[in-house]
Amino acid sequence: MANKSLYLVAILSTPTLLSNALSPRFIDCQLQKPINASSVLGCPSGTLFVSSTDLRANFSSIQEAIVSLPDQGRAFILLGEGEYHETVNITRSGPLTLLGQLNTNALSPTSNASARNLVTIWNNIFVQEGMDDAQSSVLLVAPSFNASLIGAGPTGAPLQPLFGITDFKAYNINFEDRAADFAISQALVTDISYANASFYGCTFASYQDTWYTGRNASTYVVDSIIFGQTDYLFGFGTAWFEDIILANRACGGGIVAWKGTNRTDAPGNRYGAYINNSKIIRSPDANATLDITGKCFLGRPWNDLATTIYMRRPWNDLATTIYMRTFMDDTIQPAGWTPFDSARPTIMNTTFYAEFHNFGPGSNTSQRVHDHILTPAEAADFTLEEVFLERPKWIDFTYEH
Repeated sequence: MANKSLYLVAILSTPTLLSNALSPRFIDCQLQKPINASSVLGCPSGTLFVSSTDLRANFSSIQEAIVSLPDQGRAFILLGEGEYHETVNITRSGPLTLLGQLNTNALSPTSNASARNLVTIWNNIFVQEGMDDAQSSVLLVAPSFNASLIGAGPTGAPLQPLFGITDFKAYNINFEDRAADFAISQALVTDISYANASFYGCTFASYQDTWYTGRNASTYVVDSIIFGQTDYLFGFGTAWFEDIILANRACGGGIVAWKGTNRTDAPGNRYGAYINNSKIIRSPDANATLDITGKCFLGRPWNDLATTIYMRRPWNDLATTIYMRTFMDDTIQPAGWTPFDSARPTIMNTTFYAEFHNFGPGSNTSQRVHDHILTPAEAADFTLEEVFLERPKWIDFTYEH
């Protein structure tokens, strides 16, 4: 699997996946420095440098650098160019930012998220008998092992009386689970639970269960690419995806599988997946012999309180999936949504799926089942601030995209 990252870089150089945005706040830190200069020139004071090849590095392992940090206090880690075969586990409470190193090619107007990024973190773990899904993750952001657990069924692992990091950020990093070239089993890239996390110019690649926003977690992803096949956005928290590309490597289950809970267990929750100003396409690395035209569902309910909206909705006790202003190619199944499995063959009326002003060949809603097509007036009631109940201080709104 060693050449897989190189292959992803090559296929993502296509115009379909162009993405040209960087952080004005951190670009001086992220750009590679001459060998006779400090590797952290232009970085926030106290930034640690990780590299397996650069002698200026403080650490050769990302996890070693994280473990060295105290639980409190804001911290920054610059990751040098290269591949890191490890699982990154963040349990600290203090804010933490991971910065992927870049070279001057990143400043090109034809740069894109994968060809631009020089740092890849990967593992090749998939879920086998006796394992929790969380144990396959490349990146875990949760206050404890028990808090990271996902569990099974409509209610999942037991609720934990904990909250972890309030502000985790990652810029220009590729995260990959290379367990197989198909949906061999659950093979997570992220598990973010009981935490706030945001990602900028990153890629996330797997086949099944790529992205997980867990219980009581809030996540924000912008200018990024997520690859998958089966339920590759799933969760039990609140996730906003802005200006991302969802790359269908094949079709299975749905793109989104979310679960909700009532407001007695989680007062004020607005759990759901919210996809805005984005694109859904056939992945450039999908098997060329595979016909997935009209076969990928937008979502399926992980439990009967699930909501998926490619747009916005009035608030109620349900999780939500909304696709808003999103391009949908011809891989989308005309019905849009599907029951979870044969054991739950009906999409209950306690779920909520919605769309608003989507476009492209897969956006035709005339055959949609169990769908809400929102009006402009309904859409106007829905903003990022309403989803997170504030304008989150843990999101970097200076990132231009």
